[in-house]
Amino acid sequence: MKRDEFDMVDREVMNILQSDFRLVSEPFQDIGDRCGLAESEVIDRVRELKRKNVVRQIGAIFDTRRLGYTSTLVAMRFADDCLDRGAQILNAHPGISHNYARNGEFNLWFTLALPPGKDIGAEVEKLTKLSGAETARLLPTIRFFKIGVNFDMVKNVSNATDYFVPDAKFARSGENGTTSNGVPVADENLSDFDIAFVREFQEDLPLKSRPFDAMAERLGLSVPELFAKADEMVNRRLMRRYAAVLHHRRAGFSANAMVVWNVPEVRSIEVGQKMAKHPAITHCYERPRYDDWRFSHFTMIHAVTHDECEDIALEIAGETELTDYQLLYSHREYKKTRVRYFVDDNIDVERAAVAAIG
Repeated sequence: MKRDEFDMVDREVMNILQSDFRLVSEPFQDIGDRCGLAESEVIDRVRELKRKNVVRQIGAIFDTRRLGYTSTLVAMRFADDCLDRGAQILNAHPGISHNYARNGEFNLWFTLALPPGKDIGAEVEKLTKLSGAETARLLPTIRFFKIGVNFDMVKNVSNATDYFVPDAKFARSGENGTTSNGVPVADENLSDFDIAFVREFQEDLPLKSRPFDAMAERLGLSVPELFAKADEMVNRRLMRRYAAVLHHRRAGFSANAMVVWNVPEVRSIEVGQKMAKHPAITHCYERPRYDDWRFSHFTMIHAVTHDECEDIALEIAGETELTDYQLLYSHREYKKTRVRYFVDDNIDVERAAVAAIG
């Protein structure tokens, strides 16, 4: 999609949807008041952005691990002529939310989240056989430094500044719902009503004047009580925020590089913190190494061009004095969606996979 397809008002609206969406009874009127638009025009603009698949979804962003789910990044290697079929089989799994073909030693990368009580290692082993992958590597988070996707559509730059863990080294285990490495841990006090709220609030926001009324009614709450519950969920770190997710390519950020770094163990925290401070970095994690995989730190860069990604990686390499790294570009998006929690947990993956490939 051409970047000049969006006028400045579209860009301002997308910025608000991503980073400053307020939980109020009439959110589109609120956006209109800030942009000098009528409520109906805001709704029309957002509807058009969704029709073009620039705005994917507007809804709550929950913390997978705090909800008791286990999750991991998975790298798989397929023969070139088996990649597309394997990816389509994997897409049938409800716990796979992001699935990309990338260059490099492993050519398919996806995220997998499973509800409480399921063995993620056994699930990946099953998916490896089912999809026909030659090999798979589980890459769960060891240390968490940052997650905060945000595209400044006015300035045309990635501006990811949220959820930076300022000093994971000194965080006390269990403080603020995380381990000493900043990795979220399950909330042991999750109630049936918490789960009902998650099921309701994770749905895509209807494009109407008072979109929260029906949600509140289904939960037996008033709208102010619904927002108070959302605040509680944020305070408990179960919910990160309420925001739109953009299709980064259609929004103009067509270069998507996962940069992997070989970082000496003694510098893990120092380097991770430096990387996380960069506004172009949307995700920063430390993950396991393997005999055939020497890279420990993973950073995501979204930019307009590959050259910009290369420049950002060089800048970070200079700041950290690291020379052993690779840029793994996504060249095909097979799936990108939010994890849907507490639904479809008992799906027959084998049957769904057969249906997916016809």
